[in-house]
Amino acid sequence: MKYTKLGHSDLTVSRICMGCMGFGDASNGQHTWTVDEAQSRDIIQRGLELGINFFDTAPAYQSGTSEQYLGRALWDFAKRDEVVVATKFLPRTQKEIDAGVTGQQHIEHMLNLSLSNLGMDYVDLYIYHMWDYQTPLYEIMEGLDRVVKAGKVRYIGISNCFAWQLAKANALAEAEGFATFISIQGHYNLIFREEEREMAPFCAEEHIAMTPYSALAGGRLAKHPGETSKRLQEDSYAKLKYDATAQQDQVIIRRVAELAERHGVSMTEVALAWLLTKTAAPVVGATKLSHIEGAAKAVDLSLSQEEVAYLEEPYVPHKLVGVMAQNTPASAKESHVWSIGDQEM
Repeated sequence: MKYTKLGHSDLTVSRICMGCMGFGDASNGQHTWTVDEAQSRDIIQRGLELGINFFDTAPAYQSGTSEQYLGRALWDFAKRDEVVVATKFLPRTQKEIDAGVTGQQHIEHMLNLSLSNLGMDYVDLYIYHMWDYQTPLYEIMEGLDRVVKAGKVRYIGISNCFAWQLAKANALAEAEGFATFISIQGHYNLIFREEEREMAPFCAEEHIAMTPYSALAGGRLAKHPGETSKRLQEDSYAKLKYDATAQQDQVIIRRVAELAERHGVSMTEVALAWLLTKTAAPVVGATKLSHIEGAAKAVDLSLSQEEVAYLEEPYVPHKLVGVMAQNTPASAKESHVWSIGDQEM
């Protein structure tokens, strides 16, 4: 395994982050393809053996059972100060808004819930899961600064936002002496590269770490044309993100398969090796031991400049999909994706 500093923080993380959305009790969430605690523990333990020390979860994943599974496994298999744990919080619910719960109170409540689920005193990275148009930004940044100063959070990150939002938030934090966002977790992979327009250059300029999710496009970049899996069949959110552009994306997927054959490696390794040339630590989900083993191998695969260009050449612009398509003031009020129990993320 290879390691890097996460942005301008002192967190040393593995170049592969284990995404834990696939862990959790399927009866407590929207996903039907998640794995139970015994399987989750095996995957987490194998990841640790392979040198992975960076884990990403959220209370929105299977109603908090993902956090619970991760916390119990790390307690048994790792030392707390040798792993980097990231979790998240969603915007206030309409019920909280109606009850007068402030942004600061919401953040503290959600963090305490996550800490209880994880069985931990602090998290290394606390991620603002998506932009909250109904809560003043000052409340969010002050609330995050409070939990950092309280020692419950080491650093803060953000997910599912536009570059201008990240810039605005960090400018406010710097002006007020608050903690700033050190990382961005956005939707980015070989068949969805819209982050390259503004977010990637901004992060390079500001030394903000990119830790993209959907690194394998819900498994599409790991499967030869015609191959399938339970997740490919049942993940409705991934279908929403990728089905409309499946024909044009297949050109790139075939090139991934071609290079994998040429190097004698898996498609997973090729797709992630490409993403590792662009980002700090992609978040890679796993529901089988082979998934995390393939992801770990990717750090040792070097692609030539010509191969990188070959993979990139067929790309055409994609429309924003999923939560980013809904991440606007008008649509946010009507969107259902802010509910803790929703499948989003």
